[in-house]
This record gives sequence, C-alpha cells and structure tokens, in this order.
Amino acid sequence: MHAEQVLLLLLAATGAGWVDAVVGGGGLIQLPALLLLNPGQPAVAALATNKLGSIAGTSSAAVAYLRKAKPDLQVALPAAGLAVCCAAGGALCAAAISSDVLKPVIMVVLLAVAAIVVLKPDLGRLPAPVLRTRRRIAAAVLVPGVAIAFYDGLVGPGTGTFLVIAFTTLLGMDFVDASASSKIINTGTNLGALLVFAAQGHVLWAIGLAMAVCNIAGAQIGARMAIRKGAGFVRVVLLCVVTALVVKLGYEQFA
Repeated sequence: MHAEQVLLLLLAATGAGWVDAVVGGGGLIQLPALLLLNPGQPAVAALATNKLGSIAGTSSAAVAYLRKAKPDLQVALPAAGLAVCCAAGGALCAAAISSDVLKPVIMVVLLAVAAIVVLKPDLGRLPAPVLRTRRRIAAAVLVPGVAIAFYDGLVGPGTGTFLVIAFTTLLGMDFVDASASSKIINTGTNLGALLVFAAQGHVLWAIGLAMAVCNIAGAQIGARMAIRKGAGFVRVVLLCVVTALVVKLGYEQFA
C-alpha cells in the first residue's frame, strides 16, 4: 500500500473509533475504507482487520465510560461473556450464509429503529423507570449477548446501534448509559469474531494494529464528547448513523 492509502485508512479508523464510542456504527466508515483502499485483498481479510481495529476502540471507550457513566454491569458482563461465543459462531457461519439474504431484513430493522427514535423524542433522553422483572433482565442479557452478537460475527454493520436501542427499550436507560453498557458487549462481540478470523489467518496484523491505535484515539474523544454533551447529542448521532446505514444497504441492494 502507498503512504497516501495508509494515511487515509488511519484517518478512517480515527473517525470510526469516534462514531463507535458515541453510538456504534464505526464499521460503516472503517470497513468500506479497508475494501476501497486495499482492493487486492480478500473481503474476509478486510472483515478480520476491521475487527482488530474495532476491538481496540470499543474496549478503550468502555474504560472511558466506566469512569463517568453508569453502565448496567449486572446485565452487560454476562451478556459480554455470551457475546464472545455467539459472535464467534456468527463468524464461523459468515462464509456459509450470503449477506445479500440478510440485507433487506437489516434495512427493515434499521428503519424501525429510526421511526422509534423520531416518533418518541423522549426515548433515551432521561432514564425511564421500568419494572426489572427476571424476564426483562433475561431479555436484556440474551438479545444483546446472543442475537446481536451472532449478527455482529455474521455481518456486522450497525451492531453498536442495535445494542444501544436494546438497552434503551428493554431497561429504560438513557442514551449515554446505554452506550456505555453497549461498549462492554461490543468488546465481547469483536473479540469472539477476531479469535475466529485470527485462527483462520485472515487478519492483516501490521495495518490492523496501526488502525487500532487510531481507533483508540477516536474512541477516547467520542466517549468524552458523549458524556459531556449528553443524551441529546447521542440521539442526533444515532439518527445520522442509522440513516447512513439504511442508505448504504439500500445502495448495495438495488445498485
């Protein structure tokens, strides 16, 4: 790769770290950059290297949030443990299931997320009291730790966004605390997928480690901005990311 291509990749990794830390969806920036700027590589190598950069950013953001926000560790930690295994399972299935089959479903889900956020302007602005029954807590562990984690290993785009919405709707958390909790689980999903891709020899370690450093820098800036500016700021970024994901998936589906 030429120096200009490497520089652009590192800039993309910094931006992806920022987006991931605020609300998730950094893969929307980082993965296309890997595919476009290093076109000779197999697609699976781009997916694997993306996970290496992402795990650095999400784990760094998780530490930053732990100091200032209020992640729900009772739910996030067991969900993260499940997420490692389920994301690994998704990564193992990635070669067997065409993402083209899943894209229309993902678009419908993203449009539903956007509609919920737009039609319920108070969602995630302040913590909402909910009755924390055993069933609700179990759902808050299993939906992120199993379903969303498997999706992350299988496909990936929008995982952090789905996690934030899951915590907001299931536990009544505000967007900042939901984002804090999601980073713990997203670290688990990235780890599970990365272990599979690394064992299969797909990771481009040199460029991936450089992108990891830039991801950390972007994640630290993003986490601090989200904590300082609050849930309203996270809500705006969330809508922008969901819109971008829908446009990207729609273009890929109908182009």
